[in-house]
Amino acid sequence: MAVADPISLQQTFWNGWNASHREQAIDVVSARQAEVVCGWLDRLRRPDLDLIEVGCGAGWLCPQLMKFGRLTATDLSDEVLARAQHRLPEVTFVPGDFMNLDFGSAAFDVVVALEVLSHVADQPAFVRKLASHLRPGGHLMMATQNRFVLQHFNRIPPPAPGQLRRWVDRRELRALLEPEFDVLELFSVTPKLACRTVGRIKSMLVGPRWAVVGGQTETEGRSGHQAGLGGRALRWGLAQMESMGLGWTLMALARRRA
Repeated sequence: MAVADPISLQQTFWNGWNASHREQAIDVVSARQAEVVCGWLDRLRRPDLDLIEVGCGAGWLCPQLMKFGRLTATDLSDEVLARAQHRLPEVTFVPGDFMNLDFGSAAFDVVVALEVLSHVADQPAFVRKLASHLRPGGHLMMATQNRFVLQHFNRIPPPAPGQLRRWVDRRELRALLEPEFDVLELFSVTPKLACRTVGRIKSMLVGPRWAVVGGQTETEGRSGHQAGLGGRALRWGLAQMESMGLGWTLMALARRRA
């Protein structure tokens, strides 16, 4: 009996995962990543960019990226991309294994890659290929899972068949990017910690009557004034955790060297 090759297994997994997740809803982690990326794009002050999103999943970010120029988007999930193309005919969707697709040399001003790095077999080769598609001075906008937080403060199920997983920490991400890029920004966002850890941190930062749940807040029937004070304290606490590197996501803005 023939054995499916790794790419076929990965394609099956991601078609199913995107159909059950990204085609249904966007969670707080993805929403925060999108907010950061769109903020970076706003700062470029250019409405005519050539952009490519690598690992676009169900194309959930594409409507926002389209505002900044001409958009190409690619993903291994061919079935999901076919539905995305029907919804968004203005986007050029290209299904397939990114490592074996030719998008041309120095063809784009911006490459966006959200939570893709940890799911590729050869990370240095992946970064080199991202760089090859950027014009000199072009920007890479990347999000990837924060290994330090996921390993130490969360319980994550083991990878499913066809799901590659290699998280990186901040130091490892910088080391991967620096051969090709000048790293302009590298920080964490969206604290999302296991409940036991959250209990300790919330007591230190905002008192026992507040909780952090996946980067969101829950109140327990206080007055509006109390809730306002607690909300400000909680936002401050979340910002402190992000600055300490305790965000679920590492965000990197990098510029291809001339």
